[in-house]
Amino acid sequence: MAMATRRKKSLEMTLHHLQLIVRHKKMDMQKVTLMQIIFPMLRQTKDETLNSSDTVQNIDADATAANDAQDKVEVVDVAVGSPLPGMKQQLDESVRIPKATIDILKDQVFGFDTFFVTSQEPYEGGILFKGNLRGQPAKSYEKITNRLQNKFGDQYKVFLLINPEDEKPVAVVVPRQTLQPETTAVPEWFAAASFGVVTIFTLLLRNVPVLQDNLLSTFDNLELLKDGVYGALVTAVIIGVHEIGHILAARDTGIKLAVPYFVPSWQIGSFGAITRIINIVRNREDLLKVAAAGPLAGFSLGFVLLLLGFILPPSDGLGLVIDPSVFHESFLVGGLAKLILGDALKEGTKLSVNPLVLWAWAGLLINAINSIPAGELDGGRIAFSMWGRKIATRISSFSIGLLGISALFNDVAFYWVVLIFFLQRGPIAPLSEEITEPENNYISIGVAILLFGLLVCLPYPFPFDASQLTDFDL
Repeated sequence: MAMATRRKKSLEMTLHHLQLIVRHKKMDMQKVTLMQIIFPMLRQTKDETLNSSDTVQNIDADATAANDAQDKVEVVDVAVGSPLPGMKQQLDESVRIPKATIDILKDQVFGFDTFFVTSQEPYEGGILFKGNLRGQPAKSYEKITNRLQNKFGDQYKVFLLINPEDEKPVAVVVPRQTLQPETTAVPEWFAAASFGVVTIFTLLLRNVPVLQDNLLSTFDNLELLKDGVYGALVTAVIIGVHEIGHILAARDTGIKLAVPYFVPSWQIGSFGAITRIINIVRNREDLLKVAAAGPLAGFSLGFVLLLLGFILPPSDGLGLVIDPSVFHESFLVGGLAKLILGDALKEGTKLSVNPLVLWAWAGLLINAINSIPAGELDGGRIAFSMWGRKIATRISSFSIGLLGISALFNDVAFYWVVLIFFLQRGPIAPLSEEITEPENNYISIGVAILLFGLLVCLPYPFPFDASQLTDFDL
């Protein structure tokens, strides 16, 4: 019994000594615990020399405490919140990722051949790993996701991103429960249908100038809306083709789109549609394909119809009488008017054109404002896909700033910038792998769309009558 007492005192001194070491060296409790060190020693002492039941009970209590301490360090608390920019989540309690899981992620999921982890830190609902990316990002990401699937099934999701702080690759692993979409009380299709009905009304209204002059008289003269059917139909077809382009590209890339919300506008009939992406996009090239498909289809049809409008004579021989100055509002339309109409286009002289010109122009304008590289507009997604999140964010801020300045002089720009700020300003939800750039041919298409939209929106600065240039001759 005296020997047991001496050993117990010796162990108490050892425990005190270890506590001093931990205090001075600030040893990480995730790596080692005091009870894990001394518990085997206690067990050995018990087996060899202790026979007293009281002493045995004391040591068993120490063993229980050791197991409790071990259980406490098997999990790592991480912050609760949006794990990545633009990603919403619904959590009822703190997310806890077991330490054993973190070790498996570092040692078996990541590795020298994919992403060599050098450090880790809790990151708003998950774990952020810093390290060195090996090989091509797309292939490394594929290996990582396959290993993650084999180890944990669908329990976790990994993102391969660029750290905005130092522009270096990082990997973020989050529980999939943090990525569940939000639900709404009102069915999405019902809200979308309501917006669609109002949009049909504003498309009709836009093509009836008499009613636009006095909106309050519209409900007393609903029969006049039939005069705007053809114009509304042409513009609606261009918008519809735009959305069909998105849908077809989304099916090809595996991207899921929500029901489109058509946004009414009494100035131009509609601002187009807001279409959310409801799943995680694989990479930047897939996002570019979907984002560019809509404007590409809409611009193509609108441009063909615009050319036909300039070429075809009015069906009634009179057409629509306009002032040529309206063509100064668009570089593209003004340039085509000058090219096709030639000397017939003179300042101050009324001109008769096929109304298809204005109907197609409205469709082009709707596509163009959706191609502005801002927020989650098609143009914003295109810019993000081509140049990455950091550059796209700067371009978006610049574009919104220019729209804000334009809003001081143009009511269309005012309503559009308000809409972007409250509904479409972003940020764009993270992609599974944001490092790999799209192929050059897709980048060329994206740049062409941004430039085409710019040509539609910028004014035509040159006079249509060449004789007016003589005023500048010396």
